[in-house]
Parts: sequence; C-alpha cells; structure tokens
Amino acid sequence: MDALTRLTDDELVKRYELGDSKAFEELLFRYQSKVFAYIFLFVRDRELTEDIFQDTFMKAIVTIQQGKYVESGKFLSWLNRIAHNLIVDYFRRERNENTFPVSTAGYDIMNDAQLAEKCVEDVMSNEQVLQDVAHLVNFLPDVQREVVRMRYFEELSFKEIADRTGVSINTALGRMRYALINMRRMAVECNIHLELK
Repeated sequence: MDALTRLTDDELVKRYELGDSKAFEELLFRYQSKVFAYIFLFVRDRELTEDIFQDTFMKAIVTIQQGKYVESGKFLSWLNRIAHNLIVDYFRRERNENTFPVSTAGYDIMNDAQLAEKCVEDVMSNEQVLQDVAHLVNFLPDVQREVVRMRYFEELSFKEIADRTGVSINTALGRMRYALINMRRMAVECNIHLELK
C-alpha cells in the first residue's frame, strides 16, 4: 500500500481501471472525509449525508469502470461535482429547493481536520460554523462569491480562475481578498465566531 500513497490520483484511477482494487481504496482513503464534509455542509443530516456519500463513490466507481473518467488532475473536484449533483437531485425530489443554499461555503473545509474524529460538542460547533460561513457567502457580491466557489470547491488555481472569468490573476486574487475581508467584517458585525475546533 506504501507504493500507492506516492501515486497521483490519475495514476491510481488508471490502476483501478486495470483491476487494482487497492488503488481505489487509496483514493477513498484520501478523500472520504473531505467528500463527507462537503455533503454534510449542504444537507446537515448525518444519515442523508451517508446515503449521498455512498451514492457518490458508487457513481465514481461505475464511471471509472466504464472508462468514462476524464483525467483532469482534479479528482476531488470531480467527486464533489458528483456529490453536488446528487444533492441537487435529492432536493428536487423532495420539492424543497428553497432550503438548498444556492452558493457554496467559503471556508476551506478541504484542509480542516476530519470532523468524524471530533467529540460531539466540537462536531456540532463546527457544523454551526460551516452553516454560518455558507450563510455569509450568500451576502458577498457575485464576483467574490464566484471566486470563493471556484477556489475552494473546484480547487482551481488563481490562474485558472482568471482564465475562466476573463480577468487578470491580480484581479482574481483581489476578489478573494475582498471576499475574505467582507466575510470577516460581516462575522464581527453579526457576532459570529468562525473558528473551527
């Protein structure tokens, strides 16, 4: 398994396509907590999160086995897109689209400690922080909200963000900077604490 940990995501996908199930286990190990946290941020229900999480990885397995996975160097972003689509499908089925946040959270949960390993109080506190962050992102100007979404959930570099939005890298960086400043200001004004435990 040690040799697998040194492989890139795309190399692991190729090995899995060739029948190496350990390669997919490594991918699952790398990203399970991040995908779970991403889903939970939106649905805020542990049982539903587990269902969508399972469906996300099943869909990923089927897509890879059918040879339909397209290398992009952004495997986590691809998983999150699958999860996002499943979340949207769920809320559509429930005819409850108004409760689904239309924008994504601005906190970098991808680099947060694994929520599942926390005590119950810390998990509940972190869940509240993530809800507050998602709420604050809704109040950002469109261009700032767009940069936050692309940077933290699509994992795009600032060069990629600049190319996609048709602005300079400095403008993209500036928008992110102002987004963070605005979110901190709103948090202070609303007496919201944004520190994860």
